[in-house]
Amino acid sequence: MLKHLLKQQAAVHFIDGGCVSGGTLEEIEDTFIKYKDEYEMLYIPLSAIRYVAVDTKERDKAPVGFTAS
Repeated sequence: MLKHLLKQQAAVHFIDGGCVSGGTLEEIEDTFIKYKDEYEMLYIPLSAIRYVAVDTKERDKAPVGFTAS
């Protein structure tokens, strides 16, 4: 399932409550993922990950209310 997120910008949330964001998933193996951002490259074991959130564009909210006609 993680293979579909390869080369996408994502945030990785850990079991201990920590988080890394602003980087991309460079490589995904059976036991770890390679996460790279502007400053560092991390090898993260899959057993330490709670979830991975893909950064997406925020959706514009529809205006609510009435206009004078």
